[in-house]
Amino acid sequence: MAEQNIIAESTMEDAYKFLKITRNPDGSLTRNPPVPNVPSTPEIDPNSSNQLISLSKDLPLNPAANTFIRLYRPVSPPPNAKLPLIIYFHGGGFLLLSVSSVIFHESCNAMSAQIPALIASVEYRLAPEHRLPAAYEDAVDAIKWAKDEAINGGDPWLKEFADFSKVFLMGSSSGGNIVYHAGLRALDIDLDPIKIVGLIMNQPYFGGVKRSESELKFVNDKILPLHVNDLMWLLALPEGVDRNHEYSNPLTNEAKVKEKIKRLPRCLIRGYGGDPLIDGQKEFAKMIESHGVHVTPQFLETGYHAVEIFDKKFAQDLYDSIKDFVKSICDENVGKSAM
Repeated sequence: MAEQNIIAESTMEDAYKFLKITRNPDGSLTRNPPVPNVPSTPEIDPNSSNQLISLSKDLPLNPAANTFIRLYRPVSPPPNAKLPLIIYFHGGGFLLLSVSSVIFHESCNAMSAQIPALIASVEYRLAPEHRLPAAYEDAVDAIKWAKDEAINGGDPWLKEFADFSKVFLMGSSSGGNIVYHAGLRALDIDLDPIKIVGLIMNQPYFGGVKRSESELKFVNDKILPLHVNDLMWLLALPEGVDRNHEYSNPLTNEAKVKEKIKRLPRCLIRGYGGDPLIDGQKEFAKMIESHGVHVTPQFLETGYHAVEIFDKKFAQDLYDSIKDFVKSICDENVGKSAM
């Protein structure tokens, strides 16, 4: 019999405490994250001593769903050059955090300046108030928003700097999961004139009923212990399903979507040896590569889940790898257009 998404009551209580969340009678969560939120910085303050490397501003996405985009651009973009657009999805197990969380705001600031690129960070709906596929639907909204901007030229930053023929989807952890599912959904949409040319999945968040060796090895991981992982899936997945649902286990419906998988653009998939999810990430990379997808795997022996949040060296290494991946695709596309 398949293992069910059932957690012992005492273990579940520990998991709620670990995540600093409480469940309300109506099923919603009260979140008490230790990570502060910060506002966008749409212009340089001449009275501030802070040296900004990127500017940012918030734009509405779907007012009915209370979703929005935090758009980033370098303070000093390259002259006479259009920039790739990266649609970014933050981590947090589908339950936590925001584009405004300082850890994601600062990383988008850095990436926008260093790549350089325009980054559209998506404030998607969180579970369990909005269980999956709500986040995927919000991701599709963001892709359609980019198409509308390309056609109608609504935002001046995008109008001046964006190269809509070089759009990437990027996400970390649960954001990496969103990238995969949004990438598949985008194949059913007429995207013209925009073109999604790459998917960047940093430590993508996948799981299954069967425990992987890395999950068992790191059962008491300090960042993502097994009981916390189970609770996040329990609250994020549609009610009544287990972790073998296609949203969490991409191998479940591999046969059903293999023709679509073949059409995915180039993928950068990155993971760390100390992450409980590493085995699932490697299996996922092999799966999509077996269907002809061009995969750049970067699985390091060191590091742990979300290490770039805590270690500046790992953060810079991540930014460098993303910059190289984006540049290689952009250069390749330039070569094709010149032929």
